[in-house]
Amino acid sequence: MKNQKITTYQMAVTAVMAAVLCVLGPLTVPIGAIPISLANFVICLTAWLLGPKFGTLSVVIYLAIGLIGVPVFSGFAGGFHVVAGVTGGYIVGYIFCALVTGLFCDKMHHWIKYPIGMVLGTVVLYAFGTAWYCILAKSALMPALAACVFPFIGFDILKIAAASIVAARIKPVLERMS
Repeated sequence: MKNQKITTYQMAVTAVMAAVLCVLGPLTVPIGAIPISLANFVICLTAWLLGPKFGTLSVVIYLAIGLIGVPVFSGFAGGFHVVAGVTGGYIVGYIFCALVTGLFCDKMHHWIKYPIGMVLGTVVLYAFGTAWYCILAKSALMPALAACVFPFIGFDILKIAAASIVAARIKPVLERMS
C-alpha cells in the first residue's frame, strides 16, 4: 500500500462538508417514524464532490460528533441512544450511502451517471436502515417499508436531483482549487 499524504485541501473540504452535514442534518420535517431530513442531500453531494474516501470520512466525522452528544442528528438529537434506537440504522447507513455513491461517482465520468450513483447509495441506505428498523422494532418488512421507505422516495428523488445540480456547479470550482 502506498503511503499517500493527505493534503491540507483534502482535510479542509472534508471538514467543511462534515460541518455542512452537521448544520443541515438536524433540519427535518417530521412525518412519522422517520422524518424527512436534509442529511442524505448533503451526503449525496459530499460523496460526489469528495469521492468515496473523503466523502465517507466526512460522514464518519459527522457520526462521531453526533455520537458524543452534539445535536446534529435529525430533529437536533445527539448521543449514542439515538444511533442505538430503531431509526439509528439510517444514521449508520449514511456511511454506506456515502461509500457506494462515492465509489460509483468516482468511476463514472458522465453527468447522467452521478444521479444513478446517488440512487444506488440511497437504496443501500434504505436497505441498511430498514433492516435495522425491522430488527429493533420487531417489524415485518412490508410495514417497515410503509413507514420508513415509501413515504420518502419522492422526497429523496428531489434531493438527488438538487444534489446533482448543486454538485455539477461546485465540482469544477473545487477541482480548480485542489
